[in-house]
Amino acid sequence: MVTDHSKANDDLKALSSKKGMTPPSGLDGASQATKDKLSRLNGADFDHAYMQDMVKDHQKDIAEFQKEADHGSDPDVKAFASKTLPTLQDHLRMAQDTLAAVKK
Repeated sequence: MVTDHSKANDDLKALSSKKGMTPPSGLDGASQATKDKLSRLNGADFDHAYMQDMVKDHQKDIAEFQKEADHGSDPDVKAFASKTLPTLQDHLRMAQDTLAAVKK
């Protein structure tokens, strides 16, 4: 997952640079709150909370990427979303399987 996310981030940085945009340099408020919450947990509590967040986050990302792939106005961004969607869908399946395993 780390390799896939790193590649997607590198591709997105290149695309944003090509479009004259600067991606955010830090976490937004909601992401920082999640990080703070997770940093207070450990063991099985951490595993379960982290995987719940991974499932929720990938579901949200898939919806946003699908919308962009289907209805985006910029052909380069649309292509990036379409190219990235299958990987996000694979990651969601992995996250769901892992969440099921840590619930046991």
